[in-house]
Amino acid sequence: MGILLQVDSTKIAAAAADAALAAQKINFLDLLSKGGWIMYPLYALFATAVFIFFERLIAINKASRVDPNFMNIIRDNIVSGNINAARSLSKNTANPVARMIDKGLQRIGKPIDAIEKSMENVGKLEMYKMERRMNVLSLIAGIAPMFGFLGTIAGMIQLFSEINQTGKFELNVIAGGIYVKMITSASGLIIGLIAYVAHNFLTSLVDKTANKMEAASAEFIDILQEPTR
Repeated sequence: MGILLQVDSTKIAAAAADAALAAQKINFLDLLSKGGWIMYPLYALFATAVFIFFERLIAINKASRVDPNFMNIIRDNIVSGNINAARSLSKNTANPVARMIDKGLQRIGKPIDAIEKSMENVGKLEMYKMERRMNVLSLIAGIAPMFGFLGTIAGMIQLFSEINQTGKFELNVIAGGIYVKMITSASGLIIGLIAYVAHNFLTSLVDKTANKMEAASAEFIDILQEPTR
């Protein structure tokens, strides 16, 4: 009896060692390579999401840089009647706030409502420029998990078709096949989550820039109304 227990414990230890060795041999790239053909569109979606995120991040950060003294200088020039200097400053400043203020400066002398409307139109165009291609991130967040599930379903169909043809119904084979096919689902969910977080992060940056534009627009209108108070 003792010999049998010793033999069983030796087999269990050897099996555990083999399992640990197999786990060590499996790495991240090996797992991805087992995902099948569906991984290629997922790679493309991931690369597109990363490119759009960093491209938009750079563009939005550039657009959000506003000199704290910009509106003070504009105010001083308007109050002193030096509109040309104010326009020169706004033209030489490359951000949405400056372009919106420049449109307002061009409309000085017209009714306040007309000035506000023209500045609002410029603001809408600047918002469109900042949000350009961000809808692609939202699309990737939606379709990447679907691609992943499609890969899993296709893999499961293939797995059970092979079982049906060969008649081999071994638990380790089935379990191994299922976990490999689930790689596409996991990859799709991760890519979708990354795209979703990236889209919301960029949206928050755009909202902050929009608030700066609204504040500058309100301050500009106040400056125009100061002499008549």
